[in-house]
Amino acid sequence: MKMTFDQKAAAERMKPGVLTSQGFLGADARSLADIVEADEEAFRAADLDFGEVADALDHLAREGEKGLGEPTTVDGKWLVKSDEARGKIPCPFQDGIFHKNAVTVELPGTGERLVYSDLSVHLLRAHHFCQGEGSPFRLAPDALVRALKG
Repeated sequence: MKMTFDQKAAAERMKPGVLTSQGFLGADARSLADIVEADEEAFRAADLDFGEVADALDHLAREGEKGLGEPTTVDGKWLVKSDEARGKIPCPFQDGIFHKNAVTVELPGTGERLVYSDLSVHLLRAHHFCQGEGSPFRLAPDALVRALKG
């Protein structure tokens, strides 16, 4: 898929060392447009809605904050740990600035973990961007299915 001017500019800001040391694309060689298109197809196939998933992740993050840095059980199902960092980070699409944090959600029964941030939730909700394969904060659609529908 052909990238728009805005996508090209955002992709440049997503490279390692620009906004974060590791960037947002991981080892993914696909274009930003192709990554988004593939994840949108995966969401459709799994009957996931970007807004609803973002709401669920935001809920887990806010409840996890109540553990004050210690793992806490949320809704009797998920083990959530919320870590705060000093500073803020801008969205690579230049439509917001977000508090730096990392939320770790352990999936019930599997030990698999999702790691994301407030910026990750914004990227998912506003841009349908789950981040590239190999990105430390990638929200892979199949993992989201296991976490939220499993």
